[in-house]
Amino acid sequence: MELGTYNDLVVLRSIRHGLILGDSNGEEILLPVKYVPENAREGEPLRVFCYLDHEERPVATTLQPLITRNSFGFLEVAEVNEYGAFLHWGLEKHLLVPFREQPERMTAGRSYVVYCYLDLLTSRLVASARIERFLDNTAQAFAPGQEVSLLIYRETEIGYEAIVDNQAKGLVFRDQVFRELAPGQRLTGYIKAVRPDQKIDLVLEPPGYRKLEPAAERIFQEMQRAGGSLPLTDNSSPEEIRNLLQMSKKLFKKGVGILYKERRIELREGGIHIR
Repeated sequence: MELGTYNDLVVLRSIRHGLILGDSNGEEILLPVKYVPENAREGEPLRVFCYLDHEERPVATTLQPLITRNSFGFLEVAEVNEYGAFLHWGLEKHLLVPFREQPERMTAGRSYVVYCYLDLLTSRLVASARIERFLDNTAQAFAPGQEVSLLIYRETEIGYEAIVDNQAKGLVFRDQVFRELAPGQRLTGYIKAVRPDQKIDLVLEPPGYRKLEPAAERIFQEMQRAGGSLPLTDNSSPEEIRNLLQMSKKLFKKGVGILYKERRIELREGGIHIR
């Protein structure tokens, strides 16, 4: 039975305060009455999340938290007091970010990217905004072109730093960004390159020729949403294209080329039109 994660336990017995659940090692935990499913039966399995309640006692819940142990999330600060910042994470007891785990003092009402872990000294689940302490670019071998999940956590002068597959640090250079990005945003990305120093360069479009078809499809979908046409041509400015499609002019021209060859669109003086 592990705190901060989902556990598959068995209903052992019912008591006045709820259900007693157990695992194969003989450990037991309370599932309070308010979280007991109507169909729960003695001897049947039940998947629950385990953590410490307000009195620091292990307790189970059927609620689904916004973050789990050893993972990253984007959470809002509920309050700040003399102990640190407390985050909304979908459970009754807020998640603590001690002051030592705050690179800058957190503010109530703002949201931050944090990492949730078990503090071995206190046996409590806590969070940290010192993101890079928990990232390791040597833990997995990434390959150019590989599809990965991204969580944007910081904007810099040269681009956006992102958490790659919940374990590594990567960078999307600013000249590769053709859509709005912000800390806390989750999206799919691709490995552009892994440098000799293990730094990871990222892109948001599939690399090479593979990116042409998604670009063409995006253009076609936007044309459908706009009633069958878009006021864009080869003479449109990069800013006009970026504002309408969140892509570069080069990618736009390649996408339009595919659609034209497939005879899905017509090129007219005022823009592109669905056939």
